[in-house]
Amino acid sequence: MKKSFIHPPYAAARLPLFWSLLTAMSVLSTPEACAAAGGVPRVVVNILVDQLRTDYLNAFMPLYGQEGFVRLLNEGRVYTQAEYPNYRPDRASAPATVATGTTPYDHGIVGLRWLDRETLRPVCCVDDKRFAGLQTADASAPTYLGVSTVGDELKVASEGKALVYAVAPTREGAILSAGHAADGAFWIDDQTGRWCSTNYYSPALPTWISLMGGKPLAERLKSLTWEPSNDLVGNFSYFLSGGMKKPFAHKFNKGEKRFVAYKTSGPVNEEIAHAALACLNNTMMGADDVPDYLAVTFYAGNFEHRTVSDAPLEQQDTYVRLDFALAQLIKTVEHKVGKGNALFVLTSTGYTDEETADLSKYRIPTGTFDVERAAGLLNMYLSAVYGQGKFVEATLGTQLYLNHKLVEEKQINLAEMLERVQDFLLQLSGVKDVYTTTRLMQGAWTPGISRMRGGYNPRYSGDVLIEVAPGWHYVNNSMREDQLARESYVPFPIIFMGTGCEAETVATPVTIDCIAPTLSKAMRIRAPNACRTAPLF
Repeated sequence: MKKSFIHPPYAAARLPLFWSLLTAMSVLSTPEACAAAGGVPRVVVNILVDQLRTDYLNAFMPLYGQEGFVRLLNEGRVYTQAEYPNYRPDRASAPATVATGTTPYDHGIVGLRWLDRETLRPVCCVDDKRFAGLQTADASAPTYLGVSTVGDELKVASEGKALVYAVAPTREGAILSAGHAADGAFWIDDQTGRWCSTNYYSPALPTWISLMGGKPLAERLKSLTWEPSNDLVGNFSYFLSGGMKKPFAHKFNKGEKRFVAYKTSGPVNEEIAHAALACLNNTMMGADDVPDYLAVTFYAGNFEHRTVSDAPLEQQDTYVRLDFALAQLIKTVEHKVGKGNALFVLTSTGYTDEETADLSKYRIPTGTFDVERAAGLLNMYLSAVYGQGKFVEATLGTQLYLNHKLVEEKQINLAEMLERVQDFLLQLSGVKDVYTTTRLMQGAWTPGISRMRGGYNPRYSGDVLIEVAPGWHYVNNSMREDQLARESYVPFPIIFMGTGCEAETVATPVTIDCIAPTLSKAMRIRAPNACRTAPLF
């Protein structure tokens, strides 16, 4: 409740002009007054689509309705050339970067997991044993997210009055989009298929998420068969995959991985939209003049991470179902708060699942880079130079973690040692470049160094990051990793639609960290505390 200040007539007559202006500015600076003054959205919907691609989005345009992608492209402010400011975003670092407006170097989420230097065991980016799961065995919290998010700043600016929620298929997507101060973050559990959360946000799940859909998802999936949405989807062919394909039919009623498979299917987008709509309809979101914030994560990758040559129709249908889900979400939000009173932003995680084709039979340069073998050879070399010892403690992906305790005991100059490491690894087949902590922290600035440094964090990243040559597989048997290195440009947009946005197509390249300050400006709050990027408009 805001206080009212009433001055008697004789006092008002003598009130200095500058004091009157100051009082008016202080009153208008509150979120309620800003909204009443116009131009502030009552609800901001931040939509992140995992693996969304502009070329696919445009290719399937004949299959869409008029209220999803078509409307966003026609009525929105569309930035056609978006990119991430950090090297190799994934489904964990991407939502963290969108929410915080900065790179992993600041926010700390370098990937889905990294190694704990004390135990040398992998750590999930949202693990925290102190906070039990709600309808899930996973204990989770945004503990490793080291800076504030848009939702956090909105909570602070509104003194806790604003509502902040996040809905996603995966827990990292939900938690990292929600931030620290949110009212709730909800996702689908891999083991049970139930909608779940963590007691970090609330001691119990709200009834509306527990009872969503009437029956648990596990029961509904027993009778679900994923088939093309309509005949047009089944007959439309965009990919160069040998002509028309037989329409598919997938069931999710058997197997331990059925819920994981469902979360990489087209129908999951309808489930996500259903949860987001339940959040809108069963909470007070948009009910007052204080802006509220809803983060929603959808899926646009292929079924079970297959290639488009293996599952072309599934990829097409996923976009069609995503289009329908977006239309339902936009329609419901605007029905609740009124057209023009909501601000939508849509973008992508900026990566795609890698192809698995055998390039050698097409005589394309390729090979296999064994990370553990490279670490073993490096350890032999360092032992020959500095004396016996296990200098490389562990590996994860293409990162090497050095034994700092051994380096200190032997009184080795770490910077000099890292230079030797870089020179040695660059001689190995399949290595394009090597980035050491010294090079990333103290080296001369280049665009490549900048992106690599953006994806690096001194606390969680390895001491050495190996960049494998494009077309080469890198394997890490201990971590069960086998991936194809690829540096192809993945085109994706940033689209704003709603409050304060005029329809326009902008071809100027922009980075994804501009979303947070742009939304912050729209809500008239501070940008997240590590965000250095200026708003887009």
